[in-house]
Amino acid sequence: MYKSISSSSNQAGDRKQPAIFCDMCAEEDRRAAAKTCMKCEISMCVEHLQPHLTTPVLLLSHPLTEPMAPGAEGLGGTRCPQHGKLLEYYCLDDLTSVCVSCAIEDQHRLHNMKTFPKAQAELVEKIAEGERAMAAKRKESEELGKWEQSKREEVSQYSLRLIDAVTKLRDMTLNRVQSSVSARMGCIATGGSSIQAVMGEKDTFRFLQLYSQVNQDMERAKAVDLRKGLETGQECDKLSQELQEVGAEMMDQATKLCGSVLMFVDPENQRETPGNANAIFAPRTLVQGMSLSADLRKAFYSQAQQSGTNNQCTLLIKDANSTSPLHSWKIAVSEYYDWTIGFCEHESTLAQGIVYALCIKDDLLSYLKNNPLDNPIGAIGIPHQIPGVVRPKTVEVCWNPQDFSLSFFTCSSRHYQRRLIVSIDVGNSSSVLKPFVKLQSSLALQQPKLQQQINSVGLGQFWGQQNIGYHNNSFNVTSLLCELL
Repeated sequence: MYKSISSSSNQAGDRKQPAIFCDMCAEEDRRAAAKTCMKCEISMCVEHLQPHLTTPVLLLSHPLTEPMAPGAEGLGGTRCPQHGKLLEYYCLDDLTSVCVSCAIEDQHRLHNMKTFPKAQAELVEKIAEGERAMAAKRKESEELGKWEQSKREEVSQYSLRLIDAVTKLRDMTLNRVQSSVSARMGCIATGGSSIQAVMGEKDTFRFLQLYSQVNQDMERAKAVDLRKGLETGQECDKLSQELQEVGAEMMDQATKLCGSVLMFVDPENQRETPGNANAIFAPRTLVQGMSLSADLRKAFYSQAQQSGTNNQCTLLIKDANSTSPLHSWKIAVSEYYDWTIGFCEHESTLAQGIVYALCIKDDLLSYLKNNPLDNPIGAIGIPHQIPGVVRPKTVEVCWNPQDFSLSFFTCSSRHYQRRLIVSIDVGNSSSVLKPFVKLQSSLALQQPKLQQQINSVGLGQFWGQQNIGYHNNSFNVTSLLCELL
């Protein structure tokens, strides 16, 4: 059964339309039209409309719409401009009204065709779905606005703090050095003035009276330290210490500002990643010479090894509060060790098994997929090299059980910058993946790096900073292997 459809005036807004009168009323007594019959192409008042509403044939085959003038703007008339037939269907693919010839013969014959009432019902539902989606978007946009405002305030705060730190560093340096330089230059100028004054004195008694002060001014001028910067001594040491403290604060604020700005621009890749506070090393996987911190989140190695020997170990990682395997964790590894970080299918991987992991060997980064992990780290299998990525100091591992993907990220020490290294498709594995880290240390790897640090900071300062030492022909290792963050 045909039902009336709304006119464009109701759908498109409250745009005022010209009055439409009944085409069947006498010319001198025309009343306002109530409906327009699209098949008869006439508009009718309430009285003349009754046959269309009560006669079954007319009710079924004559579609009615709101009053409209033939060829009205935006309506395109009621007949097909190509075939001259009544527009009876609506093509949902092309979003246009068509006649029966268009529907069964021409370009619309394979399209989704509906009668006007059904087309309207479907489109109303589509608009309702769009409105629900827009409502969700509006809610998200409100959250986006709040996030933008909070990040804007954060960036502004860090900017102001950085400006304060830079200003303080500048003022301390300029004022103290300027004061020191001015005092020394003034001392020399005073000595010169005193000499000129006394040398011009003709009276012997007066000359002798002035000489004592002139001598003091002259000796002070001769003793002035004209080195650049401040004079050596407690004042210089004190200022240097203060400048280091203010400089450290400035660098910290600069780092925070940089991280905040990066988070503002690209939060997905620069998002803050705090790590997993529940991740711990499994104590039963320790080997001789290894120890763990009290919280089980740091692993140390302490053993005297003869020159040229290699140390290696494998640690399982678990959740301290759950028997379920970890899906994400973050680890920092000592630069003196090659490592393999990832997931194994079984705990038997400690001897031999299948792993999906990121590994570093001789500063070359690669990843393993469906590879066996043997005791010698060199026998891991065929690694897939990852060119152009430097050795990461901190690695974040994320396992997505929904799409069976394993992703590795490199993280900055400040935790504000995270970059994807590689993502591995694990496949629909039925095994429960176990997190692990395997490390290998060799004297050949450590000695050049240690020597480089010794040359840069000096032997005394180096031994004061490290727990690593040489004794005769042995290499005594008391060092941090890795730390869960």
